[in-house]
Amino acid sequence: MPIYEFVCKVCGKRFSHLVLSADDQKDVKCPQCGSADVKRVFSPFGSLGSSTSSSSGGSCTSFG
Repeated sequence: MPIYEFVCKVCGKRFSHLVLSADDQKDVKCPQCGSADVKRVFSPFGSLGSSTSSSSGGSCTSFG
């Protein structure tokens, strides 16, 4: 089940919402102001994993 990022065009709040189907996306409302004038946006994601090319202890980068 995909969780999409949205931004409210009225108040600018950025939020995540679980969308089960294309029809559910039409019902997304801003949790801050209640507006249905929202836009789906791409969201950055981070992943942690091992690197096979690293020979030193390695480091972890946090996105936040």
